[in-house]
Amino acid sequence: MRNLLLMTTWFIPALAMAASDIPPIVKQFGEQQGIHNIKEIDAPGGVKSWIGQYQDMGVTLFMTPDGKHIISGYLYDDKGKNISEAYFQKEIYIPLGRQMWDTLNKTQPLKEGAQTASRKVYVFADPFCPYCKKFWAEAQPWVKAGKVQLNTLLVAFLNPKSGPNATAILNAADPVAAWKEYELSGGKILPELKGTSSRETFNLLQQHQKLMDELGANATPAIYYMNDRNELQQVVGMPDQKQLLEMFGPKPD
Repeated sequence: MRNLLLMTTWFIPALAMAASDIPPIVKQFGEQQGIHNIKEIDAPGGVKSWIGQYQDMGVTLFMTPDGKHIISGYLYDDKGKNISEAYFQKEIYIPLGRQMWDTLNKTQPLKEGAQTASRKVYVFADPFCPYCKKFWAEAQPWVKAGKVQLNTLLVAFLNPKSGPNATAILNAADPVAAWKEYELSGGKILPELKGTSSRETFNLLQQHQKLMDELGANATPAIYYMNDRNELQQVVGMPDQKQLLEMFGPKPD
């Protein structure tokens, strides 16, 4: 399982430093190269250093002693190990992942499982995604045992009927029950959609799709959870058994 190593400009303002905290030459270089400077780091060797973001990657910036030149790249130790990555992980990726998790917690998912469950998992799912159905089925033993709360965020892009089906589920009297019945029936039982889709439901599906895009996922199921070190994890596609255990914990008896 890999840590979520995505940095989108959507999250940058919370971490970016004030312009006055960055030397003019560093600020100018960052603007020219499209690098978002985040903070100064205490790099070994005494060289003045900063970490920043270039597209979806971390980058280290170094200023020469005369204060007139900037070097960008990575910092390596005498054994050839990239030690910039440790700074990126601590100062960029982990904090951004926690902000992403806070954002997920503010959504309106289809909640299954106890609120007191020790593990919480978010999944973006399309009604026509076969692997979403398989993942939902695999999660049920943990959900029923009260070990996991499964939070489903419906999206609609795989099939022309994805939108109407997702809308019918979200507009049902009990959307969670409608989703469970839909999954248990293999997509055959769907609440009747009366009238047209409400603007609220349409906006909700759009918000889910936008958030999924911002999190860097381009397929379903797109699954997110926090590991034991409070680091956001991402799995796109159907997890294997090892990943399921890492995500949910030991399988209930």
